[in-house]
Amino acid sequence: MNEVERVARFMSEQSLVLVTAESCTAGLIAATLADVPGAGSLLDCAFVTYAPEAKLRCLGLDAALLRRCNLTSEPVARAMALGASQRSPASVAIANTGVTDDTDDDIEPGTQCYAWLFRAGAADARPVVYTETRRFSGARNAIREASARYALSRLPHYYQAWLAGEPPAAALPAKEPAMKPQRPAATKDDTPREMQKSHGDAQHRSKKDGHATQVGSGQDQQSQRHRGAGARRS
Repeated sequence: MNEVERVARFMSEQSLVLVTAESCTAGLIAATLADVPGAGSLLDCAFVTYAPEAKLRCLGLDAALLRRCNLTSEPVARAMALGASQRSPASVAIANTGVTDDTDDDIEPGTQCYAWLFRAGAADARPVVYTETRRFSGARNAIREASARYALSRLPHYYQAWLAGEPPAAALPAKEPAMKPQRPAATKDDTPREMQKSHGDAQHRSKKDGHATQVGSGQDQQSQRHRGAGARRS
């Protein structure tokens, strides 16, 4: 039994039904689950919203959010999961958005952002959303396939966290469009320049570390205050 089959069995045992909202994976999360015999009872539907306009039209994302945040960001993944959940009776939603190559100067190739949403039922007005960012390496389609498998593999982990009433951790900040760096003014004193270089190196290390596996959340403060009630419903 492979990992996806184990996830499918887990979903069946917990009576979970999935809806996906997919950008970079373009339906691969749903298709990967559908490869498992009997997956018809586990999968409601998949929203493949590759273009930004499709995210607005099909999932109801706010255009202001897309202007403020990079498409590859946890806030966008979270909004996609919420939009899919609002349009499906499924108890679980998984969303993905990311890049596989260097088409975005602000995002490292292979960066994938996810959201996992859980709710007690269609009437649950306080779903809990966990978000995470991970970076993969390899060729374009290898990244997309690995991303889809990873999205499914984390479902049991976050489901158990939701049952335990664990709140989502602090969200990764949304990366806004970068401003072009300005050339530093000439100076006769080398000390400020060395300090600036040291600070820049630290920023580079921090940015690089930020693309390692991290767990965050876009859950609002009101949802966090009421998390306990929503998370314990079955």
